[in-house]
Amino acid sequence: MPFAVYMLGLAVFTQGTSEFMLSGLVADIARDLHVSIPAAGLLTSAFAVGMVIGAPLMAVLGLRWSRRRALTGFLVVFIAVHVVGALTPGYEVLLCARVVGALANAGFWATALATANALVEPGLKARATSTVVGGVTLSCVVGVPAGALLGQYWGWRAAFWAVAVLSVPAVFAILRAIPGGRPPSASGTTAREELRVLRNPRVLVVLLLGALVNGATFCTFTYLTPLLTGVTGFGEGWMPALLALFGAGSFVGVAVGGRIADARPLALLWAGSAALCAGWVVFALAAGVPVLAVVFVLVQGILSFGVGSTLVARVFSVATGAPTLAGALATAAFNVGATAGPWLGGLAIGAGGGFRSPVWVSAALVALAFAVFALSRVPTRSRTR
Repeated sequence: MPFAVYMLGLAVFTQGTSEFMLSGLVADIARDLHVSIPAAGLLTSAFAVGMVIGAPLMAVLGLRWSRRRALTGFLVVFIAVHVVGALTPGYEVLLCARVVGALANAGFWATALATANALVEPGLKARATSTVVGGVTLSCVVGVPAGALLGQYWGWRAAFWAVAVLSVPAVFAILRAIPGGRPPSASGTTAREELRVLRNPRVLVVLLLGALVNGATFCTFTYLTPLLTGVTGFGEGWMPALLALFGAGSFVGVAVGGRIADARPLALLWAGSAALCAGWVVFALAAGVPVLAVVFVLVQGILSFGVGSTLVARVFSVATGAPTLAGALATAAFNVGATAGPWLGGLAIGAGGGFRSPVWVSAALVALAFAVFALSRVPTRSRTR
């Protein structure tokens, strides 16, 4: 695997930390900036919306640049807005900084996925994709808890400073490791031609599958703490370890899934999504048994990101000729799931379903994805490797 692909994963790690770290900083931000908890929570929603909208827009903008220039440009903007966010005394400026940071993150994600696929041989594309996506899983294991710890001892601004500082080495690494030539779209394929390729209904189906599977993942992950404390009976002190266990499982999932997907993508999607759906059902039923709950925290982390990262890689297989916009739409689908899943889980809890209900919602979302996959027959034998 080229060194440059690992550097892209490192940059995605810092950006993933920024995307999810506010879950542990909301109360501190609300208190410091004199706003309500819901207003502070809107900072996370603003980032997610910026990612969904910004991915295709920033990808089109990046088509005019070399990939090295696009990646460094997006990353420099990302660093700058975190410095602004760390210094600002006002909520409105911080909200704007989050939106701009999300746009830069979306552009980077889209370009990074396309670049990783372009840097490797056909038989390694799924592994390259999983390496980049692995940066997000690593942020869940290490980055988000570390951000919460910084916020606890030095305030939420320290977490913003940490993200900015950790992103700086990635700029120099990308400048050194990423080729400076023009991307294929700049030398032959226009944005309009890329958009024409993405009218393929098979592309839209794969994006839908990605949103459904990722929605299921974040539906349960968002409410994992109240589930494990209120239903399973674990104390609050166990939560960092159990959340890290889910993150460790997700890291294993993208690493192992990437290797399998390069050789047998269809087998992984069929078997993985069926196992994932069954796993959510059993987890919901067995959540009251501590040993089984721990097992399924790990197993579902592995399956969720193993299937999810394979679907991201699959977008590039069905959207041949549109690598940059394929990466952009895969990024948008990922974040649609990350936004819609917790919302649906919250609705289920609000309707009186209890803390097991998000797990049932996750099972239903994956079951729907499996049904869509079966009915549409997205992959064909001619596309498999």
